[in-house]
Amino acid sequence: MMNCTNNPAARRYVRRFGIAMLFYVLFLVVSVSVFARYHPAGPLAYVLAILPALPIVGMIAVFGIYLGEEKDELQRAMGVQALLWSTGATLSLTTVWGFLENFTNVPHLQLMWIYPIFGVFFGIALPIINARYR
Repeated sequence: MMNCTNNPAARRYVRRFGIAMLFYVLFLVVSVSVFARYHPAGPLAYVLAILPALPIVGMIAVFGIYLGEEKDELQRAMGVQALLWSTGATLSLTTVWGFLENFTNVPHLQLMWIYPIFGVFFGIALPIINARYR
């Protein structure tokens, strides 16, 4: 994923991720707007609540597809390492925060923030891992 211009798998990953992100923004705007304006209930509320999460699931799948398509073993290994470090950091942070919630007065961490937290950690881990191999 370091050199997207010469790497067909990386180009496809960026395109697919961009499409998923576009749908995420679109679905989030639609869901928030409908809830704010019409206050839906019943099955429609469930569908609208789940709608923005579907592209996030897609983003996770897109990365898995990229790892399967990537021919360069080093690129694949760096992606997996970044995935593992960011997963570990996310699990560590949310576990510590959960204990803080149980025993102190810290604000509640809503579950919808876990994937963005993971994304931040991934964005930190990948360049560090890439730098190790330069």
